[in-house]
Amino acid sequence: MITKKLLLSIPVVMLMASCQSNQGDISDIKDAAKQDSLAKKDTVEEKFEYVTEQFADLRILRYQVPGFEELSLQQKTLLYYLSEAALCGRDIIWDQHYKYNLAVRNTLENIMNSYSGDRNAPEFKKFEEYTKRVWFSNGIHHHYSADKILPEFDGLYLEKLVTGSDEAGFPLNDKETMVQFVARITPVICDPKVAPKKTSLDAKSDLVKSSAINFYDGGVSQKEAEDFYAAKIKLDNKKAPVMMGLNTKLVKENGKLVEKTWKVGGMYTKAIERIVYWLEKAVTVAENPKQKDALQKLIVYYKSGSLNDFDTYCVAWTNDTESAIDVVNGFIEVYNDPLGYKGSFESVVSVKDMEASKRIKTIGNNAQWFEDNSPILASHKKKNVVGISAKVINVVMQSGDAAPSSSIGINLPNNEWIRDSIGSKSVNLGNIVEAYDQAAGAGLITEFYMTKEVQDRVLNFAPLADKLHTDMHEVIGHASGQLEANVDQTALKNYASTLEEARADLVALYYLYDQKLVDLGVMPSLDYGKAAYDEYITKGLMVQMSRLKLGNNLEEAHMRNRQLVSAWVFEKGQKENVVSKVQKDGKTFFVVNDYTKLRVLFGDLLREIQRLKSQGDYKAGKALVENYGVKVDPVLHKEVLDRYAKLKFAPYQGFIQPKLTPVMEGDKIIDVKIEYPKDFKAQMLEYSRNYGLLPLNN
Repeated sequence: MITKKLLLSIPVVMLMASCQSNQGDISDIKDAAKQDSLAKKDTVEEKFEYVTEQFADLRILRYQVPGFEELSLQQKTLLYYLSEAALCGRDIIWDQHYKYNLAVRNTLENIMNSYSGDRNAPEFKKFEEYTKRVWFSNGIHHHYSADKILPEFDGLYLEKLVTGSDEAGFPLNDKETMVQFVARITPVICDPKVAPKKTSLDAKSDLVKSSAINFYDGGVSQKEAEDFYAAKIKLDNKKAPVMMGLNTKLVKENGKLVEKTWKVGGMYTKAIERIVYWLEKAVTVAENPKQKDALQKLIVYYKSGSLNDFDTYCVAWTNDTESAIDVVNGFIEVYNDPLGYKGSFESVVSVKDMEASKRIKTIGNNAQWFEDNSPILASHKKKNVVGISAKVINVVMQSGDAAPSSSIGINLPNNEWIRDSIGSKSVNLGNIVEAYDQAAGAGLITEFYMTKEVQDRVLNFAPLADKLHTDMHEVIGHASGQLEANVDQTALKNYASTLEEARADLVALYYLYDQKLVDLGVMPSLDYGKAAYDEYITKGLMVQMSRLKLGNNLEEAHMRNRQLVSAWVFEKGQKENVVSKVQKDGKTFFVVNDYTKLRVLFGDLLREIQRLKSQGDYKAGKALVENYGVKVDPVLHKEVLDRYAKLKFAPYQGFIQPKLTPVMEGDKIIDVKIEYPKDFKAQMLEYSRNYGLLPLNN
């Protein structure tokens, strides 16, 4: 599972002094050397430009890869090969998001490159902004809300842009005239009624037909798809079931449902062939036999398209816990599929941060204690938590659904039987979190937290609390609990992602106010837990509304999760005034009054969500999400938007990726250099030139 956590205006605070008191004795010489190293690191980082530009509701950031130059040539070469494999899958996510996205991207980029008209006109500036928004979202639908991104220019201006650009560069169909092309592409871009929602979660509609996502063709209904996979799951009834439909598009041919597999020789073959090409090169410079074995099994899966081969790869990947370098590459998360079957392409290439991994490793090593002491029902606890490897990584390259918008934590694989019997890997994306923190300001804290005491606590303690929340969400949250016998892991359907994220959040929240973390030495005091509670309630009930247009309800799984948790505990704790809603100077605030009782409520909700997940209780899951996680108070929403607008801080952030360039001596790589580009537009155009591998009209 990938954690897409709300990160807004929490600055970095150095916590070394308070943390070291829990790390054991350190010699004066080593401590002085370490502090000198940190001081030098800070000097370098102060000169690094984290924020490059802001437009619409987006900020474009950069991140660094500390220690890259000190890696061995073998490691650098491996990172280069894996990064190329990642970028070769970029076209796939565009096509998965919407069947005409590649044609739209080509149209926009051809205009950007060849338009001969007035580029200083206000309308052209709006065109450039729209193009950047489409690049950021990997398509014409907003990366978070899934709503269609509508340009601030009309069809007539689009026609002017097209006719004023190089005709040869547009994706015209055979014998199609420019007039016909304009008539075809204009409604795709400009008409709000055409493909209005990428992924619809409206339970009152046919989720498949109301979603523009390109996982099902237009002739397939929700019922047909659910019946199709229910039958396949029933036939596959075994102790190690595959994740049905994960790597296919479901289409109807001659009235019969057929799966088009994403593999070499199948759908997306041109892109997958290049992914395999670079993975095969990566095999030649693997760090150790386990890593080599995992990469080879990934190649086998891409060639066969067999989900049994995918599970074989996942087991090998999970067992590779010694490598410094790691990669996620494939059809992974199912959030974009309204039915929860289809995996979106993504890739994350990384190198382990050895020092920072000590904190998260401590949590992983105590996973059984956390499971044993969880408030969930005894029958839903794992008796033997196995194979949780935990680390902090520094990202080197991200692509597909992992970029430009980045998660801050990962826990994989997703298949329940592998997690139960083999284990999982949990990671915190250390340099991504660092970049978010460095780019943030303190304005939001003073605006949305009522008292100076709470503001200071959030300012001073939330940075570490956030890291711990991510650590526990991934390491013990997603890895906790178990299904009852014969319960299908897709039983919660369109509510599964929201409930799974809520479950993982609640595990983290429950233990963030536990003395155990202090005793383990990963948290200096329970004040950090208080800061986490302050933040979670305020963000869940107010701040995240800044990401919504006025009048919209919540659609995205992580946003629904946060409101569900916050609204549920707010309601259940009203009798004892656990959390109060306060008006001060015409502004609304949510104030935690009793942290101990709030922790009990988090535990109560965790128990219920684990129960409905363990039992596949769709009806209860639906009621929980619809009653607490969907609807937004319009009056409070407007207030939040007005207050947030005054901060002039874009609510969404994403990244320009580093650029790896091999230094060649003949046909031999003798070094790999890393650069940190600053121009988002230039990188997007470069990626389309170098990694545009799929046909434009799939």
